[in-house]
Amino acid sequence: MKMRTIRCWPAALAVVVAASAQQTLPGTKPLVAEGDRAAQMVEAIHSYLDRETALSREHRDTGRSAAAQRERLGKIIGALHRDPRVAVHAPAIDTVSAASPEIARGGGYRVYAVRWGVFEDAEAEGLLLEPVGAVKARVVAIPDADWTPEMLVGMAPGVPSSAQFARRLAENGCEVLVPVLIDRSDTWSGIPGIRMTNQPHREWIYRMAFETGRTIIGYEVQKVLAAVDWLASRPQPRPVGVAGYGEGGLLALYAASLDPRIQATLVSGYFQPREQLSNEPIYRDVWGLLREFGDAELAGMIAPRALVVEASGFPEVAGPPRATGERTGAAPGGSITTPPLDRVRAEVERARPSFESQHVAGNLQFAVSAGGHGPPGTDDALRGVLQALGLKPAAPRPAGNPPRDLRTNFDAAARLRRQFDQLVAHTQALIRKSEQNRAGFWSRADASSPERWHQTSRPMRDYIWDEVIGRLPDPSAPADPRTRLIFDQPKYRGYEVMLDVWPGIPAYGILLVPKDIRPGERRPVVVCQHGLEGRPRDVADPEVDSQYYHRFAVRLAEEGFVTFAPQNPYTGGDRFRQIQRKAHPLKLSLFSFILGQHQRLLEWLGGLEFVDPRRIGFYGLSYGGKTAVRVPPLLDGYALSICSADFNEWVWKTTRIDSRYSYMLTQEYDMLEFDFANVTNYSDLANLMAPRPFMVERGRDDTVAPDEWVAYEYAKAARFYTKMGIPDRTEIEFFNGPHSIHGVGTFAFLRRHLRYPE
Repeated sequence: MKMRTIRCWPAALAVVVAASAQQTLPGTKPLVAEGDRAAQMVEAIHSYLDRETALSREHRDTGRSAAAQRERLGKIIGALHRDPRVAVHAPAIDTVSAASPEIARGGGYRVYAVRWGVFEDAEAEGLLLEPVGAVKARVVAIPDADWTPEMLVGMAPGVPSSAQFARRLAENGCEVLVPVLIDRSDTWSGIPGIRMTNQPHREWIYRMAFETGRTIIGYEVQKVLAAVDWLASRPQPRPVGVAGYGEGGLLALYAASLDPRIQATLVSGYFQPREQLSNEPIYRDVWGLLREFGDAELAGMIAPRALVVEASGFPEVAGPPRATGERTGAAPGGSITTPPLDRVRAEVERARPSFESQHVAGNLQFAVSAGGHGPPGTDDALRGVLQALGLKPAAPRPAGNPPRDLRTNFDAAARLRRQFDQLVAHTQALIRKSEQNRAGFWSRADASSPERWHQTSRPMRDYIWDEVIGRLPDPSAPADPRTRLIFDQPKYRGYEVMLDVWPGIPAYGILLVPKDIRPGERRPVVVCQHGLEGRPRDVADPEVDSQYYHRFAVRLAEEGFVTFAPQNPYTGGDRFRQIQRKAHPLKLSLFSFILGQHQRLLEWLGGLEFVDPRRIGFYGLSYGGKTAVRVPPLLDGYALSICSADFNEWVWKTTRIDSRYSYMLTQEYDMLEFDFANVTNYSDLANLMAPRPFMVERGRDDTVAPDEWVAYEYAKAARFYTKMGIPDRTEIEFFNGPHSIHGVGTFAFLRRHLRYPE
C-alpha cells in the first residue's frame, strides 16, 4: 500500500532550523549532504549491484565437480530433486481416427500428437516425428515460447521454412519430440471474477512457483528431461540430443548442463553474456544464478559433450502485453533483443577453455545466421548437431515440403490451456503442502525452553538470512556519523543522521532525543519505520500530518523515549523494485541491504551515551511491518518488535489465486522471496523473536489482508509463546480503523517491555 503524507513547513520552523544549522550531536561531524537522501540511497544500491554484477564472472567457482555444479543449478531453477519425475512410459498418442494414429506425414517421417508424463499431476504435450526408415538419432526440438510445435514442423504458419529445424532433423533420420511451451500472452493470467492481469503466462506461473523454490524454467526443463527419459530408454539405443531456439534455446542449454545423457546440443537465439539478466523478462529470473553461472559456465558443464551455439535473431519481445484498464500488474520492462554478434562470440570464447582443457576443442562449434540476425537452423548449425549425433552428412538434406495437418478441428489454444492449468494446479498443490515442509524445517530446533530455542534456532536464522533473503558482508566502512539539528522542540531535539555502512552505501534517518535525559541516564530507543514510499519525516517531523503514521515517533519522544526513524530504500516507484531484479541473480534482495543498514544502526545507537543498548525496540508500519518480521528476528540487538499493518499469512498473500488480497494480481513483484513457502512464514519469523517480545497491530479495515488471515497466522505465534511459558511477551491488538498506526496497545507494550518509565 502506497503511503502519502501532507508536509507542512511553517516559517517559524524554517527560522529555527536556519539558526541551529551548525549544531550537531556530540561526537559527530556536521552533516552537509543535500538532496533527496532516499533517492540517493536507492541509486547507491543500484551502483553497488551494477559493480557486483560486472565482477560476478570473476568470482564464480568453476573448480567444483560436475556433479556439484549440476546439483546447485538444479536447486536454483527448482528442477531435479524438487519434483521427482514419474516413471518412464511411452508417450500416449492422440489419434485422428481409429484407422490411423498419425496426424501428418512428411518426406520420410510420420507425425503424431503425443503426451508424456512429467509429474504425478502434470504432463507434457507436443508432436512426435517418427522416421519411416531406420532411426539414426533422437532429438528433443524445443521451439520458442511463442511458437507452437506445429510451427516448428511446418504444419502451421508463422515460422519460415528455413527455421523449421524440427522437421529438418526428422528429414535427416532423427526421431524428434517437440514439446509445447507456456507462451507470453496473458489470456488466463488473473483471477476471473476478481481481476485479470497483463502478466505473461510465464510470469504468472513464475511468481507463484518462485515462492516454492521452483521456476517456470525448472518446470519446462523437467518436461524436456522427461522426454529424454523416454528417448534414452527406447529398445534400440541411439544418441540423444536437444535443440532449441529462443526460450527453447534457454531450456536446451539448461537441460544439457544438467543431464549428461544428452550428447549433442544446439542453442540458437539465446546464448550471450548474461550480466544484463535484470533487463530480461522476469520469468527468466533465477535466484543466485550470476554468482555461479553465466552462459559460458553452463556451456562448460556440457563439455566434453558437443555444443553448437548459433547466433541468430532473437525473438523480439518488447515487454509484457500492453496494460489496459482491465489488465495491469505485470512486471514492467523485460525485453528480449538480438545482441551484437561480437557479444555472442565473446561468450562462446569464454566457454572454449572448458572444452580445450578436456581435449575436445572441436566439440564447441559456433554458427552464424545472416550476421547474427537471421533465422535459426542454418545448415552449419544442423550439420554440427547431426555430426555430433553420429550422422556424417556433408550437408543436411535440403528441406522438403512441410507436412499437412490431417486434423480438422484441432485447437492449439485448448492444448496450451491444459498445459497452463496443470502447472498452476501443480504449484498450488506445492503451496498447500508447504506448511508441512515448514514444520519439518523448524522441527530441528528445540523449543523446550527459551534458552534452548534461542540456541538451537540459530541455524534456521542463518539459513533464512543466507538462502531466502541473501546475506551481504557485515558493514565494512567506518560509521563516520554526521548529524545536524533540524528540530528544537520543547521536549526534544531532532537530528538528521547519516552513517556509512559499506563504501558508497549509507544509512540515514532522524533521531529524536528527549531534553530531560539526566547525566549518566540511559534511555530506551524505539526505531520507528515508515512504509512504502515513506520518508523519516513522515513519522518524526512534528509538522507533518499523516493519516498513516500519526506522528508516532514524535509522540514517543514526547513520552521520553529516544526514537530513530530510518530511511528504508523501498521508495522511488519501480526504481526501487528494479533493485530486486538486479539483486536476485546475485543471491541478494532489498532486505540484504536493509539488514546491513540496521546492523550499523544498532551498533551506533548502542554506543550513544544516553542510550541503553539492551532496550532498543522496533515498530514499523506496512512495508515497515515487513521489516519488523525480517530484521529484528535476525538481529539480536533488537529487544522487541512490533509489526503494524502487515502481519498476515504471507504465503497465501503472495501466491493465492482465489483472493482479491493476493499479490499475484499486483505489480509488486518485489515481494517474491525464493523458496520462502517451504522455509518460513510470518508466525515462524515471529517465533524467532522469542524469548524477546513480539506484537501485532491490526486495523479492522486494513485492506492488506482479511482479519481471518491475520488471526490465523498470529494464533500460531501466540501458541508458540504460550507453550514456551512466556505468553505475556506477545499480543495482538485489533482496532476499528484502517491501515495506520493506532498507538494505544502498542505504546503500552513498549512501556512495559522496554521498562520505561522505570
